[in-house]
Formats: sequence, structure tokens, C-alpha cells
Amino acid sequence: MKFSRLFLNRLQNQPPATDTVVVIDVLRSFTTAAVALAKGARAIYPVEGLSQALALQGGIPDPVSIGAIGGGDPAPGFDFGNSPSHLMQVDLTGKNIVMSTAAGVRGLQRFRQAQRLYAASFVCARATAEAIRTAGADEVCFVITGEWVDRDGDEDVACADYIESLLRGDPTAPEAFAQRIRVSDFGRRFMAGSWPNLPRADLDLAAQADLFDFAMPVRCEQEHLVIR
Repeated sequence: MKFSRLFLNRLQNQPPATDTVVVIDVLRSFTTAAVALAKGARAIYPVEGLSQALALQGGIPDPVSIGAIGGGDPAPGFDFGNSPSHLMQVDLTGKNIVMSTAAGVRGLQRFRQAQRLYAASFVCARATAEAIRTAGADEVCFVITGEWVDRDGDEDVACADYIESLLRGDPTAPEAFAQRIRVSDFGRRFMAGSWPNLPRADLDLAAQADLFDFAMPVRCEQEHLVIR
């Protein structure tokens, strides 16, 4: 199995990945998505663009919208912001989630033509590795979405390192990777407690390894990407 890395915000001159693509957004899109599925959501529709997401909400049954703008603030007009700890208190049984965020969702749309596509975060890392291994992937590309001009993105790199180590069969303890999530540039903003829409509870949840026992494959149904 061959491994490679791409950084979402450096894609201009990078070749496309077409085998197995794992788009990682630990803080917070795909931690939020995992929580939504664990809380009973039927499906998640990742949509790039706030207006497109709100339009889709009117065309599916039992919709709930989750949205955030760059920096993590809740998107206006959406039912929930991108806060996994908040969703832990919500019953989403049978709901269809429309999600629009600044990084993770954009990564899924960018690589929608991959043979196998996964949304991933630390809370479902081991299950993601097991799904990739079961599918028999030859090449795995990890897409790092959290690196920006003011953020090192190491929370996503740490998750990629952890999943890759599991796929290589290396002896792997998750604690060191969890610590990297906490001390990443973005993780420190949650720890500081000075950003009202970046609660410490979100970081504490996102840094829990393998909290959920399911992967999040992404498939194209008609013209929409769907996570089930």
C-alpha cells in the first residue's frame, strides 16, 4: 500500500488522487459529522456554499442544517454551528444533515471523483483504517484541510499519521497523536477559552481516539455527495 499527502490549500500544482482519498478535518467538520451519525442521523449531505446548502435543505425530508464560516463561527440561517460537543446533546434520529463548512466539505467536493472517498477525523480513525484495509486499497492519499496561513494544520497531520501507522501495522498508541491535536495552532485556540465559538469541549471531544466504531465513506447519489 502506497501513501501520499496533499494539502487542500496548496492544490494548485498537485496531481489528482484517484484511488483512495481520505479527507481529514479533525477541528471540526468530520468530528461533527461523526457525532451526528452517532446521534442517529440518517445521512449527511456535504455541500460547498452556504446558499446551496440552504437550498438543498428545502428538497430533502427531515432536514437539519449545520454550517460554519471561515474561523469557525456559525453560519447565519443554519440550525447548528459546527460544534460536535453541542450536537452530543441533540437527538438527530432519522434526520438528514446538510453540512457546509470552510474546509472539510470543500475537500470532499474537490476529490469527489476518487474511486473511494472517506471523511475522517480522530474519533473514527481506527474504523477508517479498517475500512480502507478491507476495501483493498493500493494507494491512499490523505488530504489535510486544516493548514491555513495562520494555522499549521497539525491536528489533521496527526490524524493522518495515526491512520497510516495503523495501516502499516506499526505498534501505535494514540496518546501522542491526541496531544498533537491539542497543541496544534488551532487546538491552542480552543484551549485558550477566549473564542466564544471555539469551546474547549469541542477540542476535548475531537482529541478522543476511536470514540466511534464506524468509518464515514462518501458516495455520490445522483448529483449529491452523501455520508452514511
